[in-house]
Amino acid sequence: MTLLTDAMPLVKEPHPLPLVPRPWFLPSLFAAFNVVLLVFFSGLFFAFPCRWLAQNGEWAFPVITASLFVLTFFSLVSLNFSDPGILHQGSAEQGPLTVHVVWVNHGAFRLQWCPKCCFHRPPRTYHCPWCNICVEDFDHHCKWVNNCIGHRNFRFFMLLVLSLCLYSGAMLVTCLIFLVRTTHLPFSTDKAIAILVAVSAAGFLVPLSLLLLIQAVSVSSADRTYKGKCRHLQGYNPFDQGCASNWYLTISLGPPYVLGSVCSCPTMAYRGMRLASASCRAKPWAVCFPS
Repeated sequence: MTLLTDAMPLVKEPHPLPLVPRPWFLPSLFAAFNVVLLVFFSGLFFAFPCRWLAQNGEWAFPVITASLFVLTFFSLVSLNFSDPGILHQGSAEQGPLTVHVVWVNHGAFRLQWCPKCCFHRPPRTYHCPWCNICVEDFDHHCKWVNNCIGHRNFRFFMLLVLSLCLYSGAMLVTCLIFLVRTTHLPFSTDKAIAILVAVSAAGFLVPLSLLLLIQAVSVSSADRTYKGKCRHLQGYNPFDQGCASNWYLTISLGPPYVLGSVCSCPTMAYRGMRLASASCRAKPWAVCFPS
């Protein structure tokens, strides 16, 4: 049995978010308003500048923008009703006094007890105060869709941000082309609507592009947006498996990051990993190594 307490300190999980009951009606209403807003601006876009271009034989713009609208609407609705990776409630019989240690690529983590869900949370699993659930590989709670972003729906979130960027850019380009083609015509309702849609699309495109860039960097480095993320040892991220593998695991809904076994007191040995129950109770942050 090998027990180490000083050479490699155990990585702590951050303190849980404050478990305060949150109202559900207003966030749900806000998420529904966002869907209506997307449909409203899309209706104006297709009914005025896009219609004029189609009537003048330029069908490429309506076809491309309509395809992007379908993709954006599908990803938005899918993200609204998707499962972010909910971990169902456990049993209170486990108790918060039991110590669980898990290995992730040579990094040891002590699992934190969730008093609401009654189980020890795996690494990167947090209790969302808005949804009152524990989400695996938690990234953030998106108020735009009133849903958590986690292990099972992060790919839908990336698809939504990407499709919104492409759709906003396509609407902006189409409206600008429409305004250029109609410079010889007097000011009309079509031009007013085109200007309104173009300004709105540009206003959404800038922050969405920044968000897409931030999320792309986050996926490439296997990082997460959550501010209370783990503090890794000496800058080493045990969840990082390389840029290509990180993207593959995100897109394909790959397996969890946990590669080692769980040691729990008072268990003496578990799958080749040994830990003395008396020592663990006296030094709860002791690190156990495979024998």
